Amino acid sequence: MRENLLGIDIGGTKCAVIYGIKENNTIAIVDKIIFETTNVHETINNICESTTKIMTKHQLNEKNTCAIGISCGGPLNSKKGIIQSPPNLYGWDHIPIIDIITKKFKIPTGIQNDANAGALAEWEFGAGRNTDNMVFMTCGTGLGAGLILNGKLYSGANDNAGEIGHIRLSDYGPVGYGKMGSFEGFCSGGGIAQLAKSKVVEKIQIGESVTWCRKDHLEKITAKMVADAAIAGDKLALDILKTSATYLGKGLSIIIDILNPQLIVMGGIYSRNEKLFKSHVMQIIKKEALANSYKVCNIQPSVLGEAIGDYAALSVAVNIIKRV
Repeated sequence: MRENLLGIDIGGTKCAVIYGIKENNTIAIVDKIIFETTNVHETINNICESTTKIMTKHQLNEKNTCAIGISCGGPLNSKKGIIQSPPNLYGWDHIPIIDIITKKFKIPTGIQNDANAGALAEWEFGAGRNTDNMVFMTCGTGLGAGLILNGKLYSGANDNAGEIGHIRLSDYGPVGYGKMGSFEGFCSGGGIAQLAKSKVVEKIQIGESVTWCRKDHLEKITAKMVADAAIAGDKLALDILKTSATYLGKGLSIIIDILNPQLIVMGGIYSRNEKLFKSHVMQIIKKEALANSYKVCNIQPSVLGEAIGDYAALSVAVNIIKRV
C-alpha cells in the first residue's frame, strides 16, 4: 500500500519540508524544500508556506496524506506537541507546533526530538531493521541517543531518555552538556575540538609546531580538521582521537551493560570516520562491558548518512500511522 507522508525537519541553521511515499517496508523521498532558520515566527510561516507549496505541487491534501512528522532539537514535549526552548533555536519558547500544523493542514501530526527521530529512521529504514533493542547515537556538535526498546521508541517520563551526553566519565576533561569530563565533552565534535585545542597548545608552548594548525588558528580547530590530519597519519591527531575513542568505549560500555541492546548505530563523526575509532573502541568495550552483553551487541555506522534528517522526520510520520 502506498502512503503519502510529509516531514518537517527543524534545525538551528536550516529547515526542510520533505515529501515521501512509503510502500511496504521502503520509503522514497520525492521532493524537498530547504530554507534558512530565522526568527521563530518567520520560520513557522516558511514551514507552512513550503508545506503548502509541496502539497499543491503533488496534489496532496488531508484525504490522501496520512501523517506529518516533525523532527526538532529538544527539549520538547512530544505528547503535547510543544517545543520548549531548545538551545539552538533562540526564541522557540513553548511553541505549540503541533496545534499550529494540525489546525492549518488537518493532517495527523507528531513530533520527536532529533535523536529519537533518528532512531526511528535507522530502525525503520536503515541499519536497525529487524531489531527489537537498538540505540541510535548522534555524534555531531553534541551527543545524544534515541532508544528503541522491546520494539518501541522509548522516550522516558518527559522526553529526556537518551540524554547520554550528560554522563560524567571523568572528573576532568572537555566540557559538554554543561559538565566537565562528560560523554559529550570527550566524544562530540565540539568536545574533540576542545580536546585538540588543549593538546595543540601544549605542543606550541614547548616549541613544537603542528602542521595542521597554526598558533593563530587555535579558535578555528574542528573535529574534521583533527580527523583529516589523523587520516594523513599525523601522530598528534591520532592520539587525540585515541583519547576520544577510549572514552567512547567507556560510555558505550555503560549503555551496553544497562540496556543490553542488539545494536548501537553511530551517526555523525563516527559514521564518517569508523576506521579511526572502531578498533580501539572495541578494545575498551571488551575490557569494560559485561561479556554476555557485548557479545550480542553489534556496533555499526549509520547507513542513512547525511540524509538521516529527511528520513527522521518522515519516520516520525510513520510512527503516527503505526499508533493509529
